[in-house]
Amino acid sequence: MKVRVLGCSGAIAKECRTTSFLLDADILVDAGTGVGDLTLDEMLAIDHVLLTHSHLDHIAALPLMLDAIAAQRTRPVQVHALSGTIAALRTHVFNDVIWPDFTRLPSVTAPFLRFVPIETGQVLALGDRRIEVLPAVHTVPAVGYAVMTAQACWVFSGDTGPNAAFWQRINQLDVSMLVIETAFSSRESQLAQTSQHLSPEVLAAELDGIAPGRNYPIYITHTKPAETDLIMSEIRALDVCGPSGSRRQHDIRWLRAGQEFDL
Repeated sequence: MKVRVLGCSGAIAKECRTTSFLLDADILVDAGTGVGDLTLDEMLAIDHVLLTHSHLDHIAALPLMLDAIAAQRTRPVQVHALSGTIAALRTHVFNDVIWPDFTRLPSVTAPFLRFVPIETGQVLALGDRRIEVLPAVHTVPAVGYAVMTAQACWVFSGDTGPNAAFWQRINQLDVSMLVIETAFSSRESQLAQTSQHLSPEVLAAELDGIAPGRNYPIYITHTKPAETDLIMSEIRALDVCGPSGSRRQHDIRWLRAGQEFDL
């Protein structure tokens, strides 16, 4: 499995693109502004889009991508999402006001876009990949994903606050790489709590949920561009000491747009 990081920022700025990952050539996980770096041929190869939730930084490029490639496709792009996410997209985006309703164009029987409802705990089979829908805790209905092949398991938390059910499940998986958000620095911990995101102290407590003996690379995503250096320095300090003073052994790294991983 090849994972290409198109975007992993919590906001836009020069060289900062919001959340989107290309798996192999045909699966897009979230559709933030990083999708705009794909060529038309690369966009055309995408058959499935897996959305974590409906917030703009995760769906902004979806209508524009569909507009760019729709006339060249022979089958609809399948967008997999929670029913609440689908309802939000139908009401607020593909509503013939903000954007055309591509679920009815060019016809109801042969649309450019087809929504596929999913549920937490469901496992999708897309080619040789099994994709499990993981729980997330956010201000809108949200999920994470575990993408599994015979060789690897890539896990993405999505946007989430503290989430015991997430750790309970991934401790049962043979994780190769974890991508987890930390959107705010410690000075904005109250805002992180209100908006159901992680801050460094909460991340440190969450990582205590990793079962003993399990060790895999942990990549930090969704940092705000103006605070990335501060967030990473705070995470590293907490990872050395821990909230209770105990030393950790986590392999924590910063995720960057343009990175590619062969798992």
